[in-house]
Amino acid sequence: MKAAIGIVDDHPAVLAGVTAMLDGQPDVVVAGTGATVAALLRTGASFDLVLLDLVLADGSTPTGNMRRLEAVAPVLAFTSGDQPQLVRDVAQAGAVGMIRKSEPPAVLLQTVRQALAGEPVPTPDWAAALIGDSEFVRAGLSDREREVLRLYASGETAERVAEALFLSRTTVIEHVKRIRAKYGAVDRAAPTKVDLFRRAVEDGLIEPEH
Repeated sequence: MKAAIGIVDDHPAVLAGVTAMLDGQPDVVVAGTGATVAALLRTGASFDLVLLDLVLADGSTPTGNMRRLEAVAPVLAFTSGDQPQLVRDVAQAGAVGMIRKSEPPAVLLQTVRQALAGEPVPTPDWAAALIGDSEFVRAGLSDREREVLRLYASGETAERVAEALFLSRTTVIEHVKRIRAKYGAVDRAAPTKVDLFRRAVEDGLIEPEH
């Protein structure tokens, strides 16, 4: 089954070009597009990943758009990259990575596939955005991801974390995948639960005696 991609961008030529490129692949398909997040959501489609332009004509903010998309699908920032603060904002809000619109199609496809697989998206711009915010490098997570990590790294199962935070087990597992990807993107790999415990202690989310 092909992975369903959503695109939020208010430039028709960009939408048309990226849609044609992705639709030509054997493993992905563009399931919906919109000039705004609201327009994308009105399509009623389900998505495995959303490409989000950070500067939209409706005046919305990346952080606000991330909040609307949080329960929909992981978000990959899709931007010109000329406003690093917006990239930092969307990173802290929970985006899984960033890709410049100017990148060659092969790079865009590779980045999309990495994001779909829950792997780190180690583009230079993304790393620079994280490193540019010292607190984010220390934490590396959105507020919800911090909550998930605090419980999960303390020894709780995915099921118990889900119950505590009123989430589904699948959502918790997806959060853990994103947490691991973010730590990997800043050279703080956490492939095991023990590693996640260490990262949580380093970032002050849990006390060492746990």
